[in-house]
Amino acid sequence: MRIAVIGPGGIGSTFALQLARAGHEVTVVARTKRLAQLQRDGAIVTAKGERAAVRVSAALDPGEAYDLVLVTVLASQVDAVLPALAASAAKSVMFMFNTFEPLTRLREAVGAERFAFGFPAILASVDEGVLTTQIVSRPMRTPVTERRWAELFTAAGIPSVVEADMESWLRTHAAFVAPVMVLAGHSYQRKAGASWAEVMQYARALQEGFGLVRRLGNAIIPGPMVATDRMPLPVLASLLWSLSRVPAIRKSGAAGFGEPRTLIDAMLAAAGPNELPALRAIRP
Repeated sequence: MRIAVIGPGGIGSTFALQLARAGHEVTVVARTKRLAQLQRDGAIVTAKGERAAVRVSAALDPGEAYDLVLVTVLASQVDAVLPALAASAAKSVMFMFNTFEPLTRLREAVGAERFAFGFPAILASVDEGVLTTQIVSRPMRTPVTERRWAELFTAAGIPSVVEADMESWLRTHAAFVAPVMVLAGHSYQRKAGASWAEVMQYARALQEGFGLVRRLGNAIIPGPMVATDRMPLPVLASLLWSLSRVPAIRKSGAAGFGEPRTLIDAMLAAAGPNELPALRAIRP
């Protein structure tokens, strides 16, 4: 298949690596420093010394009929690439990022017949052009909206499953990870875990987010999130207290507060002006 990847950070680079190694023709669309790195190397380079040759471009070729364009930018960056996606001759466009907003706008931008969405079960970062990545298969696999893409990614070494209700999945995930991201950011900054009073506030914010998901008519999914939703407040706070002390979680806070702020703002916009006080309180 001919596949383009827009946004070659940790997630996009992992998909480009795996898909290129599986024999697909992969073009990576990048900007600024990352573009220069990829042009220099002509490949995705990993911390383990692996290399996967890819094509590199500064822009998406509108005339190229890619089988798939994979969009792995942040939700706050997607508007900048929508015109190019709309004008593209690509057969399918899959968005893959954290969002709480309805998917209708993205579907309409590229056309319902081309639209797909997924979420990466991947922990990855790119430092000085070198990819460090971990592909997760348990307890979560990468959910996507169509079987053909689940099969494609699974065959390339990224275990994937079909999720019929992607909007509910994404909103549930956003409600969970936004407080966790803020928690990780503060823990990273001070190099210490959160206090009990702090994790209680984060737990209340998480419960408020789940409540909003239900009020909007979405389901709490998948199973692990259902179990989290049923946790009493002190148990949920204990979970967050422990997470703030996990080195990998704390390190993830180095990414800053931009993404959780976008998610929280989307949740607040979907709620009433006097709703979600705990979520408002933790907004960075």
